[in-house]
Amino acid sequence: MLVNVLQPEETRIAIVEDGRLEELYLERSSGDNLVGNIYKGKVVNVEPSIQACFVDFGEGRNGFLHVSDVEYQYFKHLRPDGDPDDDFDGPRGRNGRGGDRGADRKAQSKPQIQEILRRGSEVLVQVIKEGLGNKGPTLSTKISVPGRYLVLMPSLGRVGVSRKIEDDDERRELRRMLRDMNPPKGVGYIVRTAALGRSQSDLKADLTYLTRLWQSIAEKVEQSSGVCTVHEETDIMIRTIRDTFDDSIDAVHIDAEDAYNRAKDFMESMMPKMSARLHFHEDNAPLFQAHGIEDEIANIQQRQVPLKGGGSIVIDQTEALVAIDVNSGSARGAKDAEESAYKVNLAAAAEIARQLRLRDLGGVIVNDFIDMRAERHRRGLLRAFEQHLERDRARTKVSRPSAFGLVEMTRQRIRPSLGRALYNDCPCCNGTGQVKTPESMSIEVMRVLMAASGVKNVCELTVTVHEAVADDLNNRKRREIMHLEEDRDVRIAISAKADTHPEFLALSAVDDNGRPVKNLPPLPSRGGK
Repeated sequence: MLVNVLQPEETRIAIVEDGRLEELYLERSSGDNLVGNIYKGKVVNVEPSIQACFVDFGEGRNGFLHVSDVEYQYFKHLRPDGDPDDDFDGPRGRNGRGGDRGADRKAQSKPQIQEILRRGSEVLVQVIKEGLGNKGPTLSTKISVPGRYLVLMPSLGRVGVSRKIEDDDERRELRRMLRDMNPPKGVGYIVRTAALGRSQSDLKADLTYLTRLWQSIAEKVEQSSGVCTVHEETDIMIRTIRDTFDDSIDAVHIDAEDAYNRAKDFMESMMPKMSARLHFHEDNAPLFQAHGIEDEIANIQQRQVPLKGGGSIVIDQTEALVAIDVNSGSARGAKDAEESAYKVNLAAAAEIARQLRLRDLGGVIVNDFIDMRAERHRRGLLRAFEQHLERDRARTKVSRPSAFGLVEMTRQRIRPSLGRALYNDCPCCNGTGQVKTPESMSIEVMRVLMAASGVKNVCELTVTVHEAVADDLNNRKRREIMHLEEDRDVRIAISAKADTHPEFLALSAVDDNGRPVKNLPPLPSRGGK
């Protein structure tokens, strides 16, 4: 694990495996890093049509709280025979992510949002997803406070085990260990996967830490009046060490002394046996440069990603979904097309899983693998893809291939993707990746000139365009312009501008006395300008 914090505005954390970048986390001090924070908020609007309400929680934009994220304590007087939701423990499906039938029954029995909350109601909420675009952050009243090995959930009221731990014997043992520690009554705890193989004393230390933290939060809630912040999640460095550090990580290198000291204090307190793996980077060469990953990060937003052995994947992100296309390219090593396609698809499955983590792409993702006829190959590909996705900390769900051979999936979106965090849309194309050709612009200019030349009192028109468009007008369109001048009895001047938008278009007109003519037709709107 490499932690780059020398730039005060930005923290970057990379997880490198065998010299290859596998995960990248980035946070900027200027951004709204609110996920995990807990607030005392006030409902400002209830929307029965979408079964949600909007909550003022003191951070500018109001947060969005859906009825499915309202925990049982808020409506137990309406459903006294109900049970608090358990997002971690319960029926497990074949991939360990839980069944849906119990959740459906709970959804059917849950009251309407207008029955539970009303304008002015005070609620304790936690940010579970950053706002995106014009949308505010997503909130939940199902508070969770993560530790190293446990997650404290006040509304759960019992001991649970992460569904990612599928072995029944291990689940029973972890549950027993936690119950033997006599956790406080009325507060729930979930055992995390990091607890596997840890001693009871390790879990006890985490339990004590979380219990004290929750007591502090509860006291602040009681003592506070009105909208306020009651708990802020730790910074990205401590958070990443807490959530991702395990036996597979040989070392943590940090390039700033104050950050190193904070990480050292945290590790000695929460995982003392691991603190020897922490190192301060003192070389003159920048940390990421020394480990050879700076260039890889610079290229992380490339649309096309090559695959080992030939072929490539092409990644396109839109508002609605992420589309990933697999191309065979020069991969021709197998005996026949079917084996070649299977080989490329397997390589693509591994790379797609990696790119989703690196770019932090979320929402609906559609993967267009190369068509394969053999059912065993299709099953093998889906199995391999799911295995590669298992190391992803974000929740994923993969569907069976559609009738068109597309593999659809969803990936939990907590924050905007890396691309949206680092880049603005191109001012030339407005993010489309395309601008009009000089020929297309010339045709558009001719339409503008035809309309403007018919305006009363116009004697001379001057159109200013990009130099490539001006060349096209002065050559290919010269005869049309001359004909228009004769037909409308106007003079037309083409002005070229070099350093401008490829679709730049400006028009001016004067009468026979040289006075400007104002009532010209409006120019076509241009999204990229």
